[in-house]
Amino acid sequence: MEKKETLKAEYFADVYAANDDPWNFETSPYEDQKYSATLQALPKNQYRNALEIGCSIGVLTKMLAEKCLNLLATDISEKALDSAKIRCKDLENVNFQLLHFPDELPNDQFNLILISEVAYYLSAEDWKKAIHKIFDLLPAKGEIVLVHWLPIVLDYPQTGDEVHDTFEKEMESKMENVFKTRTDQYRIDVWRKF
Repeated sequence: MEKKETLKAEYFADVYAANDDPWNFETSPYEDQKYSATLQALPKNQYRNALEIGCSIGVLTKMLAEKCLNLLATDISEKALDSAKIRCKDLENVNFQLLHFPDELPNDQFNLILISEVAYYLSAEDWKKAIHKIFDLLPAKGEIVLVHWLPIVLDYPQTGDEVHDTFEKEMESKMENVFKTRTDQYRIDVWRKF
């Protein structure tokens, strides 16, 4: 089987050039239900310092902000970030940053890191490296939430299950799984650092 490379910034630039909301985040019943399930999966009612990797146009960001004192939302697409900034313009606790995950990450500690529908854009090797990088951004008891679409997408280097299974293999001695659920379409896992 051919190994696929991590999707580059140009891929996402093309996707957003073709459509302002390419995954129908604003209107999709799937997205709406998944966002609700993601927020319900969070073990705490409030997080001091949270990081959202791959915020896209900020639909989930706006909802997540209600549970965060400080939220840093990042994306690889400047166009997506511009839309997210407009959507969240009245939220003083949200900041945005253009970052090329996993090569670029903020230099801070986060009680919550959310990676929703992002990690399968990375090659298996890049995802393994990224897992250890994001682990280092967590204080003790910090949490990582993974949410991914499960059906195969030919463009993507990995499936949602591969992403979650690799995380478990890499982190099972360093973190505990405190929540998991799956539907036919997506999977949510919440991990807490020992």
